[in-house]
Amino acid sequence: MSDPGGSDHGLVQPVSNCYASRPVEIAPEQPDDAPAIEHLLDLAFGTDRMGKTVYKLRDGIAPVGKLGFVIRDADGSHANPIRGSLRFWPVAIGQTRVPALLLGPIAVAPEDRGKGYAKALIWHGLGVARALGHRIVLLVGDAPYYEQFGFTRALAVELSLPGWVDEARFLGLELVPGALAGVQGLVGRAE
Repeated sequence: MSDPGGSDHGLVQPVSNCYASRPVEIAPEQPDDAPAIEHLLDLAFGTDRMGKTVYKLRDGIAPVGKLGFVIRDADGSHANPIRGSLRFWPVAIGQTRVPALLLGPIAVAPEDRGKGYAKALIWHGLGVARALGHRIVLLVGDAPYYEQFGFTRALAVELSLPGWVDEARFLGLELVPGALAGVQGLVGRAE
């Protein structure tokens, strides 16, 4: 499904992705997917996830519409039709309010973990974000896993979040080389 305005040049159409252990279709998130995605996030992160620092940056702000993706149940055999989900949220860095994306949450149904769904969603999402002109992506996650996508702690070392996080897990990625050069300060809500 592409943008009615045609500005995305088909970037958010359903696509097959080869990063998973079997080909899966990654599709744009639809408004009626929200309850199934919330259930999936509850399974992955628990219902107390709203208290985490990154959720303070998301509270009351919609995710970036063209950067919400899902993997759906291909054969209808599961109660929850959403098998994987990825969203990106707008944030701003420092006093100059440099625009960036906050990756996450990324979630995969427990019985589908280890099939490469998260990897497929992340590669796809980063590719679309780059094609749409985004320059910086931040996240809080396990560095050894996210390094395969180019995320590093070094790129976020001059940045801070509005609450406690394990600093070793606060990572950055430049979709455009040099995009984080000289950028520093508190990551805040994009309002």
